[in-house]
Amino acid sequence: MEITGIFSGLIVGIVIGALGRLVIPGRQRIPIWLTIVIGLVAALIGTAIATVLGVADTSGVDWIELGIQVALAALGVSLTAGTYGKRRT
Repeated sequence: MEITGIFSGLIVGIVIGALGRLVIPGRQRIPIWLTIVIGLVAALIGTAIATVLGVADTSGVDWIELGIQVALAALGVSLTAGTYGKRRT
């Protein structure tokens, strides 16, 4: 794996995780590194789902794929914030 692939993955994880956090109302008490991990996982799973649905390769921006990824990230952030907050108290 090249260094550019690692940086690209981190940037995608940050963006998808941040968008997932913005979709959820209120404050989430989870660390930023966990948001990045959730974003990376959501991006990978969202791409796989979009590929199965046949909407992964379109001309221009893949809005449906991005929507799937952000929805998965929002779900992941919501579930993690609920369990992470209870564990810390």
